[in-house]
Amino acid sequence: MKTIGIMGAMNEEITPLLEIFGNFDRIELGGNTFYKVEYSEKILIIAYSKIGKVHAAITATTMILHFGVECIIFSGVAGGISSDLKVGDLLLATRLVQHDVDITAFGHAKGFIPEGQLFYDSDVGLCSLACDVASEMGLSIKKGIVASGDQFIASKEVKDSIAHEFKAIAVEMEGAAVACVCYNFKVPFCIFRSISDSADGEASVSFDKFLESSAKTSAQFVSKLVDRI
Repeated sequence: MKTIGIMGAMNEEITPLLEIFGNFDRIELGGNTFYKVEYSEKILIIAYSKIGKVHAAITATTMILHFGVECIIFSGVAGGISSDLKVGDLLLATRLVQHDVDITAFGHAKGFIPEGQLFYDSDVGLCSLACDVASEMGLSIKKGIVASGDQFIASKEVKDSIAHEFKAIAVEMEGAAVACVCYNFKVPFCIFRSISDSADGEASVSFDKFLESSAKTSAQFVSKLVDRI
């Protein structure tokens, strides 16, 4: 059976998935809870990493090394920084970058770490499947660069800076860390986000309001994708 890892950053982001897939076993490991689901001749390992790049990297590494997942799907929410993205839109991250990495003093591009990547590309095959699923569900899926950092972006000035520097269309706090882990272990991955706020001065208000509905949008989409893998 194929083993698939599914991650979110917060409990609210995986709760809709657990409701969809039903029965599961709980496994406590490394200060986190992993949910093992046998579903349609597949094994699903579901977990919320907790917020931030470090926690996301720990969870992704555990999924790969301990549970042997063969691909990782990250489902959750993000803040839109493109005027083309509205609350509730479904977003596929084609590339990911760490917007808060800065060693430009040593002559490197912002976001780049030596012996690493500036941008991490999502798996072409999984992205293609995702687009097929979106089409079948009658959903419009947006695609573009997503920037990750250990900051909740609620400032228009910071939003504009990230958009200019990296051509990013959305921001979140985990995706690039998951992408980095998967790149190093040669595990295919894709990052899906439902836009929960506009990453402007009202971000903290709209995030709370739309988190639950946005997470459900991502969860429903991911469940359909799992059926196709």
